[in-house]
Amino acid sequence: MAADGSIAVGTATGGIHQHRHTGPREPAAWPHQVGVIPSRAQCFQQRAERERLRAAVDGGGTAVLCQVLTGMGGVGKTQLAADYARAAWDSSGLDVLLWVTADTRSAVVAAYGQAGAELCRADPQDREEAARAFLAWLAPKPGQRVCRWLVVLDDVADPADLRGLWPPASPHGRTLVTTRRRDAALAGEGRRLVEVGLFTKAEALDYLTTSLAAHSRTEPPGQLTALAEELGHLPLALAQAAAYLIDSGDSAATYRDLLADEQATALADLAPDALPDEQAAPLAAAWSLSITRADTLRPAGLARPMLHLAALLDANGIPQDVLTGETARAHLSAHRTGTSPVPNPGTTAEPAGVSRLEAVRALRALDRLSLIDHRPDTPHQAVRIHQLIQRTTRDTLAREQQIPYARTAADALLAAWPGIERDTALAQALRANTEALTRHTDEALYRPDAHTVLFRTGHSLGESGQVTAAINHFSHLVITTSNRLGPDHPDTLTAHHSPAHWRGEAGDAVGAAAALTELLEQEVRVLGPDHPHTMSTRHSLAQWRGRTRDGSVRQRTD
Repeated sequence: MAADGSIAVGTATGGIHQHRHTGPREPAAWPHQVGVIPSRAQCFQQRAERERLRAAVDGGGTAVLCQVLTGMGGVGKTQLAADYARAAWDSSGLDVLLWVTADTRSAVVAAYGQAGAELCRADPQDREEAARAFLAWLAPKPGQRVCRWLVVLDDVADPADLRGLWPPASPHGRTLVTTRRRDAALAGEGRRLVEVGLFTKAEALDYLTTSLAAHSRTEPPGQLTALAEELGHLPLALAQAAAYLIDSGDSAATYRDLLADEQATALADLAPDALPDEQAAPLAAAWSLSITRADTLRPAGLARPMLHLAALLDANGIPQDVLTGETARAHLSAHRTGTSPVPNPGTTAEPAGVSRLEAVRALRALDRLSLIDHRPDTPHQAVRIHQLIQRTTRDTLAREQQIPYARTAADALLAAWPGIERDTALAQALRANTEALTRHTDEALYRPDAHTVLFRTGHSLGESGQVTAAINHFSHLVITTSNRLGPDHPDTLTAHHSPAHWRGEAGDAVGAAAALTELLEQEVRVLGPDHPHTMSTRHSLAQWRGRTRDGSVRQRTD
């Protein structure tokens, strides 16, 4: 504030500047812009969401004056909002445009206050009052000159930050919000949630091809298609992968090999040294703040350990009972983050138990931050999670955590598996999750021994009529247990028994008897003639010999 009481404020630049002048400052002339629209991303895609957004904003009518773009981090919400704002401004369709980086309440108040100072002579030194003046100025008034305005609130982190700060309803104004949140508070009267998804396969391939071509790079379309698939068609991941390929000179095939070698290469290692398109954080850190914030939602401290379990299972669908059963709840209780008080010296306080309802609410917390998709109406595939969020989460686990966490996930699957399978969809989902767990943490399921879930999966295949698949599963299990545990380990011998059984169920009683005869000799040698496993094999051998029609198998069973 100057000595004479006047206020000097810059216009249309997004910054407040002090100048020497006398007399009262006049309101900025229209058209007027406050705040800086982010630069257009290189190789910006004309994706389907772009047209849907324009139709929603321009055609929403007076009933829907606010569009809330929601979606997981990295899908391109800010770029879509910036594209709309830039087009609306360039077409002379706006008198006032305000772009706000709205990640905190104070940032929103500051931006509103600046707009109030520039447009309605508010005192910039009193930001709260200037912000209120700006919001009041936006509201339509009889006889007032019509002002066509657009307010963009980018990257809202908490709906509570906008309490009392939503722009007013006006037939001449529009509000556009981008956020990772899905809270009901964002979908109030006059607001519409617009889900922003991933690139389509065609958009992802076109993006990679165009980005590389801009630097005189070409890659086989098949390699780029596969790379896009492995990155889950996530725009942020594709942008950083393209930048990495350009900077490093590596081929797409090399990048895919590095991406696949999870033990040797963390996702953070595949970030370019300089991020493209003014991106704030590498891919591996894109969800860190969201996870931290989800962990503060009720029930506090459960979101992160819940995500640790989900990161080890099937990205395409995890049964809710797996993540809310007794085994999973014990994991949540033991690993609850940042909420348990430090016990008094000398005490051995047990962690507080977690109820099934609390486990479900932990899933809801992750869903509200767009870290998972939780659909309780599809209980067998209630939880879906992007593969790169899984990968990033697994990368945060220390090596000594990976084995107990993986075996906990296996225990949770086994606990949810019914003894008699009557629901084929549930059985299929459990097998898919076991396959994913094996793929992510294969070694852990053999330390210190082969986890029972590996055997349950094979028998589930056979019981569902997929006998050939069961034989193949157990034949592979024999090889794996032999390599990891040794040919004479009890689990290896148990694995040998199963393919023989299912071979017999497939109609090859002679082959089953021959395999069991060989196994029996090994078990007698290793375990002894009276061991329960030996006796079980002896019984099975007698059974399959009895089923042979021509009696061709006459080996002794003692």
